[in-house]
Amino acid sequence: MDDNNVSFRVHKDDLSDAVAWVARNLPTKNTQPVLRAVVITADDNGLELAGFDYEVSTRVRVSAEVSEPGRVAVAGKLMADIVSNMPAKPVEVSVDNSRLLLQGGSARFELPLMPLDDYPQLPTLPEVTGTLDTSTFVNAVTQVASAAGRDDTLPMLTGVHMEISGNQVKLAATDRFRLALRSLEWEPVSGNVEAKLLIPAKTLLDNARTLDTHLEEPVEIAVGNDENVGGDGLFGLHSGNRETTTRMLDAEFPNIAPLLPKTHTSMASVEIAPLVEAIRRVSLVADRNAQLRMHFQQGEVTLYASGADSGEASESLQCAFTGADELLIAFNSGYLRDGLSVIPTNRVVFGFTEASRPAIMIPEPDEMPEAGADGTFQTPATDFTYLLMPVRLPG
Repeated sequence: MDDNNVSFRVHKDDLSDAVAWVARNLPTKNTQPVLRAVVITADDNGLELAGFDYEVSTRVRVSAEVSEPGRVAVAGKLMADIVSNMPAKPVEVSVDNSRLLLQGGSARFELPLMPLDDYPQLPTLPEVTGTLDTSTFVNAVTQVASAAGRDDTLPMLTGVHMEISGNQVKLAATDRFRLALRSLEWEPVSGNVEAKLLIPAKTLLDNARTLDTHLEEPVEIAVGNDENVGGDGLFGLHSGNRETTTRMLDAEFPNIAPLLPKTHTSMASVEIAPLVEAIRRVSLVADRNAQLRMHFQQGEVTLYASGADSGEASESLQCAFTGADELLIAFNSGYLRDGLSVIPTNRVVFGFTEASRPAIMIPEPDEMPEAGADGTFQTPATDFTYLLMPVRLPG
């Protein structure tokens, strides 16, 4: 197999999807030019397209008629733009004088080859640790990543913490102002597997969103097996013809257990769609992500927002509220909307202790808890919890 020499014919949509998927993870900032390349390897089994920036690697296999095996590298994002706009005809690819030729119908493009000498060796996917239904995995990552931090000076808060214990998996993320926790079951290769991993949230979410949830095969999570779970420092995903690895964060995730209240002095149940619309409306007079006050009382909740120069607004909604006679609490409106967007039921249940203490948001359970002898409510059984820190009320 020759470097910088290749010839093949491939279906346009197959090539377009593969190049676009690899290119979306390639760096755009000033970096080694070769890291902005997609590497195409043609062999008897078709094509492999790959990218790597020392943090994230991607590989995808595509069927093709290969007439000359080889390996080439070209600018990934440029090739993705070109192929996506080519006519809906098979694409002929070959090399001529250090340039990659792409021809589809009467459209013809020439791209300069990039040197492969300086291209880093792609990491190997760790051994498969277990499998998970693809839709379940995508939904869980989407829910939890909504609470991850974005401050790179606090790397332990920019990741999704994955705790594996046998067939149980817990995903968690926090930015100190909110916390998301999701529990789920999976099929481990080894029934006694135990691991605590911290995966960059943005990368994990980006990769999860590209998974094909229509595939019958589950997604494979690859972080090693037996005594070496997580030992390579890589988090791998394999689904269909695609695989990725991500370098995990070398940081200690905070202990979140003490933050989760087990009992509540009052609880509320509100329909999500009208609540989201009401938040949007009353927030029109406030600065972005400004304080939103919520006044809960028997049968209703009233939202209040105000701005220094834009007046104030309020709106009341039906609400099932039990426990205290009333409760006035305030939240960051953006964080509240983020939480509501990942609650999968039609109604959200709030659990409160005090106006100055964190509140929980969970999907509506089959049955709401009854007050105990001490007047408090146990947290209902749930596979998802969104904990939200309140904002200090004025005065």
